[in-house]
Amino acid sequence: MVGLEKRISEKEVAGLLKKGTSWYKSRGWKAFPFQKEMMEKYLSGYQGLLNAPTGSGKTYAMWIPILLEHLYLKEHHPEQVKKGLQAIWITPLRALSKDISQANQVACDELKTGWKVEIRTGDTSSSVKARQKKRMPEGLVTTPESMHVLFASKNHEKLFEGVKAIVIDEWHELLGSKRGTQVELIIARIRKISPNVKVWGISATIGNMEEGMQCLLGRSYEELPHALVKSKIEKQIEVTSVLPEEIERFPWSGHLGIHMVSHVLPIINDSQSTLIFTNTRAQAEIWYRALLEAEPDLAGVLAMHHGSIAAETRAWVEQALHDGVLKVVVCTSSLDLGVDFRPVDTIIQVGGPKGVARFVQRAGWSGLRPGEVRRIYLVPTHSLELIEAAALRQAVVEKSIEDRIPIAEPLDVLIQYLVTLAVANGFFPQDILEEVRSSWAYRDLTQETFDWALDFITTGGKSLFAYQEYKKVEIEEDGLYKVNDKRIALQHRLSIGTIVGDVNLMVKYVKGGKLGTIEESFITKLKPGDVFWFAGKSLELVRVRNMEVQVKKSKSKKGVEPRWMGIH
Repeated sequence: MVGLEKRISEKEVAGLLKKGTSWYKSRGWKAFPFQKEMMEKYLSGYQGLLNAPTGSGKTYAMWIPILLEHLYLKEHHPEQVKKGLQAIWITPLRALSKDISQANQVACDELKTGWKVEIRTGDTSSSVKARQKKRMPEGLVTTPESMHVLFASKNHEKLFEGVKAIVIDEWHELLGSKRGTQVELIIARIRKISPNVKVWGISATIGNMEEGMQCLLGRSYEELPHALVKSKIEKQIEVTSVLPEEIERFPWSGHLGIHMVSHVLPIINDSQSTLIFTNTRAQAEIWYRALLEAEPDLAGVLAMHHGSIAAETRAWVEQALHDGVLKVVVCTSSLDLGVDFRPVDTIIQVGGPKGVARFVQRAGWSGLRPGEVRRIYLVPTHSLELIEAAALRQAVVEKSIEDRIPIAEPLDVLIQYLVTLAVANGFFPQDILEEVRSSWAYRDLTQETFDWALDFITTGGKSLFAYQEYKKVEIEEDGLYKVNDKRIALQHRLSIGTIVGDVNLMVKYVKGGKLGTIEESFITKLKPGDVFWFAGKSLELVRVRNMEVQVKKSKSKKGVEPRWMGIH
């Protein structure tokens, strides 16, 4: 059984709860009941899932008890506190990391923990990553992929041996995906390295909340006390469908909805700030252009945000939202989970949101102030989505949220994980089998299937044994499975992830300045001199060289729109 080496008594928990409540009061806030319950459960040794709506203070609800436990252990049981990394905060989006780290650092400083909170994602510079490997901060905000890259490091166990807490933010977005399986393997690995770690998830409402908690906690769900902490804060959500003038002439297919721009502009003009969510990056690019063409006065207060735009530009948009500089942002799921911006007046969803939970989540970024109604507009792109709009309204009223179905035994994720460990220090199969089985996804993994995976990474299996590049892992004399080829190790570290898409090329001005990334399949259809739109700019292709798309500004109003085949 795992758990704290020394339990905190009920009397001590009460004292820490008072300290935590005082911290909320010092900031001019009154701790919500769910925040107090979260402190009590965490400090009493529980692990589990926190269910709270957007903008209700769920980040601090989770972070404050972690800090309080550290202060307690530091004072009463210093032998349990090791130097280095103490808490890991995993977020599905890099866009969230900056705001989480800043908020958590504030709490660390005000409670005088002496902790430093840092970010480690794909946007983190190589110099910072190298420094972190030598000396980890006490708090690390990171992504599932970045954690697996760390697992591919030599002697990574030393980095995680002092970890006391793992927080999985926005668990509902990861559950039911292979990235969620990655998270389960992360938890299994950290538990093996640091058996006393406590795991908590933060999730919006889903239909199968209890199963979601089981999936997160894995085998420890049955071994340790666990709890589902729910906020009782409820907000009224008002769903308004933006209807065309003539239903009879509304198209029966299509997903762009550009013909509805004229109906959206009055909503924008009546609002101080608006987020327009689209389902794809291409759709975001097209809507951005359409809005500017229809309303040129939006220039300077209209921006775009999606995952292929350069990190620096995305960071500027997020900061401008926070500062109240922008009036409208057209975005994809890159802003789906929210960043630290001022409450927006209006949320507009273009096209079906692909799920009730996601729709409710997006609605949550309006009306954050107490007593305000959360309003969201649904802009249908074709006639059938008028029916979907009615269904969404009904589902919101009845609080009927769909389940997120966990994935069972994705073998590609398992194979990648085994190679990751082999790139690091290597592994002995039977040790890793038990570790992997402690996760929910692989709890029923058979020896036969595991042996198949081992055979695949060492020989390529029956299908690929003739190809040398699939013989990645060597079996050493003592039975250790190890990657000894530095070239294979480097290639693996660069390809860790679960999202399969086309090759991405960096879009740069000829004289410098990065704009973002575009997929090879799109750019190879163009020739030098062709004009295309990207990041809201008209660009002329100059050349493609060394994995870079070199461009210059164009004055042409005509150009092709980019298309992505990977994630949105």
